[in-house]
Amino acid sequence: MTTIRLTMAQALTRFLASQKTVIDGRTLPIFGGVWAIFGHGNVAAVGEALYQHQDDLPTFRAHNEQAMGHAAIAYAKANFRRRMMAVTSSIGPGATNMVTACALAHVNRLPVLFLPGDVFANRRPDPVLQQVEAFGDGTLSANDVFRPVSRYFDRITRPEQIIPALQRAMVVLTDPAECGPVTLSLCQDVQAEAYDYPEAFFDERIWTQRRPRASDDELAAATAALRAAKKPLIVAGGGVLYSGATRTLADFAEAHGIPVAETQAGKSSLPADHPLNMGSIGVTGTSAANELAEEADVILAIGTRLQDFTTGSWALFQNARRTIIGLNTQVFDATKHRALPLVADAEAGLRELALRLEALKAPEDWTKRATEGRTRWFIAADAATAPTNAALPSDGQVIGAVQRAIGSGGTVVCAAGGLPGELHKLWQAGAPGSYHLEYGYSTMGYEIAGGLGVKMAKPDQEVVVMVGDGSYLMLNSEIATSVMLGLRLTIVVLDNAGYGCINRLQMATGGANFNNLLKDARHAVLPAIDFAAHAASLGAIATKVASIAELEAGLAAALQNDRTTVLVIDTDPLVTTEAGGHWWDVAVPEVSPRPQVNAARQEYERAIQAQRVLD
Repeated sequence: MTTIRLTMAQALTRFLASQKTVIDGRTLPIFGGVWAIFGHGNVAAVGEALYQHQDDLPTFRAHNEQAMGHAAIAYAKANFRRRMMAVTSSIGPGATNMVTACALAHVNRLPVLFLPGDVFANRRPDPVLQQVEAFGDGTLSANDVFRPVSRYFDRITRPEQIIPALQRAMVVLTDPAECGPVTLSLCQDVQAEAYDYPEAFFDERIWTQRRPRASDDELAAATAALRAAKKPLIVAGGGVLYSGATRTLADFAEAHGIPVAETQAGKSSLPADHPLNMGSIGVTGTSAANELAEEADVILAIGTRLQDFTTGSWALFQNARRTIIGLNTQVFDATKHRALPLVADAEAGLRELALRLEALKAPEDWTKRATEGRTRWFIAADAATAPTNAALPSDGQVIGAVQRAIGSGGTVVCAAGGLPGELHKLWQAGAPGSYHLEYGYSTMGYEIAGGLGVKMAKPDQEVVVMVGDGSYLMLNSEIATSVMLGLRLTIVVLDNAGYGCINRLQMATGGANFNNLLKDARHAVLPAIDFAAHAASLGAIATKVASIAELEAGLAAALQNDRTTVLVIDTDPLVTTEAGGHWWDVAVPEVSPRPQVNAARQEYERAIQAQRVLD
């Protein structure tokens, strides 16, 4: 066996650089690069190793560890999980800053490789700077907080351990069912230790998409259920996009006359103008989709986790005789709520179902009802996005302006607050992946860093980030990174002077206006935050606009600018799109001295009677 003597860090980077994938007939590195913020614990060994591979494994410098995790996640999502990135940090706060991003990737089933520095395995200098000491367990470090939010976690305490650890990591990162974040915690002394590694370990390896097929028994059960259906509905989740099954889904829906509703992750599975696309479903759903969901007797749930926003906290599907078919690569998701499991790749499963269903069509009156409801919804949506003479525009009106400016040719990016609900209802997506929302973990601060990751994956496309003032204040530093890297973004900041979404939820549950809008928080002076000046100080071209008309003009100019543009507009914190939507289970206090809360509790107790989880 031929060997080569390398440090563990050198072996790591050499291995990562040799992993490849094939997309549209082109062989590409599966890792698009490594995000790195150096400190003690990764600058000496990992930093030197990355320097040696900067041509075939590029390193990108960020300004915040959480943000670089978000950028890596967005890159993987924009690439439909076929390519990914790694992220490395120092020990201590540099490492734990990435835990939120790791949890985000875990919830959303997205691949990213986290490489935090760790303590000394030999323990000679303990406790080192930033080391967390567990009084009762000498094996613990701060990095153990990654364990519950990683699909695979390993601590490398000997240099040869990186061999099985990386092999296991690649299996998890590329498996459609297990896919999620991997954390390899790198003890800082071990990073620098040398070992005689087998040269074969560094051979080029190509990782291709696995497409598991369903069992005959599960196909038979799913086919029988669909054949008996009088009111079938398809719920398209993110798995449709990751499988590349969008064309197959369209063919299946058209062949069998079955309407399609989309989750947050699944939006853009069908173009918005497809006649069988009912739009969003659930708490932030359209009236067209939710009216059908209430009556559907068979729900074909494709590649979705069926989380509470999709199911209206399990109060949406009201047909007592309903059957859910869970078409999913992950058996955990396929079997939720007593679903008939169809454990398979989305495209493979749809193709095999189509063969068995042959010329079966949904009842004509059901399909007709769907198309009529769709027409009514678009009238309501157009009204919500149309400009008015209001002193402050709504989020929906700003969305309308952005939609008119970039059409369906660009990608919109968003994450938390009220905007995801409005976008889910109102945005008219075109190409698959042109709607990029992080709403599995609903992470404030994802937006700008996520937009950067999307732009890295789609450098030739327009990327528009929509972000509220609250999220902007939490994490905005990657504006500077976008300028530094020459990756032009258009960022629209909607300033409603606080956390408008949670303020509305607070009011809806009987709460007093308290601690959400800036005016309702404890303060000596209300800050007059100049977001445009702040963005300009980070290197962006920045403007505050006073109206929807000025916003549209600013968006047109932004598309011609040579670097990232930030447009700021004041919006109304109370106005939201009333059409569509569904109840969401947010528990209201059972007792309170305030009559508003008691009234909200009575309404809550009435609403939870509609939850149909196991019937």
